[in-house]
Amino acid sequence: MAAIGRILCISGPNLNLLGKREPAIYGRETLAEIHKRLEARARSLHVAIDARQTNHEGVIVDWIGNATDEGEDGCAGLLLNAAAYTHTSMAIYDALRATSIPCVEVHLSNPDAREVYRRRSYIARACIGRVAGFGGDSYELALEGLVRWLQRDRPRS
Repeated sequence: MAAIGRILCISGPNLNLLGKREPAIYGRETLAEIHKRLEARARSLHVAIDARQTNHEGVIVDWIGNATDEGEDGCAGLLLNAAAYTHTSMAIYDALRATSIPCVEVHLSNPDAREVYRRRSYIARACIGRVAGFGGDSYELALEGLVRWLQRDRPRS
């Protein structure tokens, strides 16, 4: 089986406030704790993970665009919790489409069970799948799904 390489995990606005922000919706686990668990799961799957967070849409667009580089930012796949930008950002959608990097959309809560405006995802059409509603476990489940997808669909050596 071919080595997959590195997976980039991007978390968007206000996720740096996890653990304090609306715990009834998002839980009490911090993003650092989620990232630590995600890194452990990545090791067990024999992939490298680069987990990042920003509150800035342009930074997310830059990270996605740079993810295709063969250098240090190059990656095989992407986990993306665009948070509120999921429902508003054509720029992130365009970046995903431009790079063609396999991406799994991630959400801690289930947007479809929340306010009407959260039920539309602008990025969904550029993603291979979506994991939502499992709290911090959504990241690990998305990673597992992405790794399986990459193992199936990557050219064999």
